[in-house]
Amino acid sequence: MTDRGAGAEDGDESAILIPLHEARRERLNLPVSFDRRELDLILRLYGRMVAANEWRDYAIDHLPERAVFSVFRRTSETPLFQIIKNPRLAHRQGAFSVVAASGHILKRGHELARVLGVFDKALRLVEA
Repeated sequence: MTDRGAGAEDGDESAILIPLHEARRERLNLPVSFDRRELDLILRLYGRMVAANEWRDYAIDHLPERAVFSVFRRTSETPLFQIIKNPRLAHRQGAFSVVAASGHILKRGHELARVLGVFDKALRLVEA
């Protein structure tokens, strides 16, 4: 019987990989922000909703723990929806969520495109 020390041979004790941009952000105390791909998805949705005359204004907040894209019908109102990126929840429920004006979480997940699917209209059968 040999005594093994806790090391790389044990499959249970593996290293946790942290993306380099997240490590730098934490080290430099930078606020969380949407990257270019994420912002592109959000602004495409925003453009569609503006064209449908449902949304009129937006605001982006970069806070230390999360990034928030707020959507307004009118500038003076409270936001209709908030698209939130919270990296601390990335391994649990997912970093992205859509929150309604009432505070209810409409959808949460790991992939932004799937979370933004909550705004897709269901196709309906039209009789001629």
